Amino acid sequence: MTPITTFYFNRIRGAALKDNSGKKIGIIKDLLAENLQIDVWTNRPVVKGIVVKTGTEKKIYDFSVIGLSKESGHLTITLNKEKYLDEESIKRCYALEEAILNKQIVDLNGSKLVKVNDLRLVSLPSATFVVAVEIGMEGTLRRIGVVKWAKSISSLLHFTIPSRFILWEDVEAIDFNNLKIRLSENFSRLHTLHPSDLADIIEDLGKRGMTELFSALDEERAADVLEELEPEAQLQIIESLPVHKMADVLEKMPADEVADILDSMDSHQAEKLLNEMEPDSSMEVRELLGYAKNTAGSLMTVDFLEFRPTDIIESVLTYIETHKPEHQELYSMFVTDSEHHLKGTFSLRDLLINPKDKPLSEIMHSVKFSLMDEERVSEIAEGISKYNLLAVPVTDEEGALQGMIVIDDVLDDLMSDRTTNK
Repeated sequence: MTPITTFYFNRIRGAALKDNSGKKIGIIKDLLAENLQIDVWTNRPVVKGIVVKTGTEKKIYDFSVIGLSKESGHLTITLNKEKYLDEESIKRCYALEEAILNKQIVDLNGSKLVKVNDLRLVSLPSATFVVAVEIGMEGTLRRIGVVKWAKSISSLLHFTIPSRFILWEDVEAIDFNNLKIRLSENFSRLHTLHPSDLADIIEDLGKRGMTELFSALDEERAADVLEELEPEAQLQIIESLPVHKMADVLEKMPADEVADILDSMDSHQAEKLLNEMEPDSSMEVRELLGYAKNTAGSLMTVDFLEFRPTDIIESVLTYIETHKPEHQELYSMFVTDSEHHLKGTFSLRDLLINPKDKPLSEIMHSVKFSLMDEERVSEIAEGISKYNLLAVPVTDEEGALQGMIVIDDVLDDLMSDRTTNK
């Protein structure tokens, strides 16, 4: 065996296995691999066995007795001695063709689903590893055995056959029928993706894969991803998972987002979820569901920050540091009296540029634009644009603060208006 030999899976699959005299033993059908932790990030496949068809039999040899050599680009595979892979090792392994080839995986760098057309392996004196997956056209042509012919034609026509690799470290397997190739939860890198990227990946999966991947997320992560999913995908996941699990996830989401989802569901199923949620979370959602569509109350979030006029800046900063509110809650903060009547607003900038001992009554701004909870919101886009607001306070008839509408929830309307007016 040469010190380092690189080869493609599609080149070895279907090739002849020979003995030391050059006599053909059989045809190579597959390789068996086991994920072994190489570093803190990677469970890289290590080839343990080779599946060979010899006449009517199928034999699995230990890969440690296989010799690989390359001459003028031609790969020769030799059985140095007859040694079979033991049963315990076979149970721990998976077949590369069955488990990975032609399957969907996640390209972590590209944050998208891709299909595996071939595998690149490297054989070292210590072991043989899968180091990359091929997702380009060349891998497909290699698989059907016409890559050399295709390259000859492409050379004559002066174009290049696309070839693209993803290092195994940047791959996440999404084959939930084969648990052996699922990376350990402790080392899974899917959590490094932005929720919207992960949502795009989930939407590209079939119903089974979509549900399985979503189920593998912790509740906080699942809540962030659920917010980013298209309505149809949201409903598919909610209907596919146990009510108690979905209730736990919904409790981690803003009440207005939950209300939007439940409002589009069958009322019986929505009621089951509400009953399963914690009473406080359920009550907030029920209150929002009670508003008519296209009213301020139906769009507002009840997660907001309110303080008293006598509170000083230092105490507000301490509260923010301690409670770590969501970023939307910091778009605009409110000053109310003891009966929650809205008196003014202030921003994070106001807190940072003023002395810490100043009371909010000295830095707050008058409310330029607000809505009542039962009021229609047809003019909200114009108001947000006119006053350059990130959030609009919503009050009841008596002026008590009920919630706020954030720009994120009306951004589509704003963009639509700008496009129309061009």
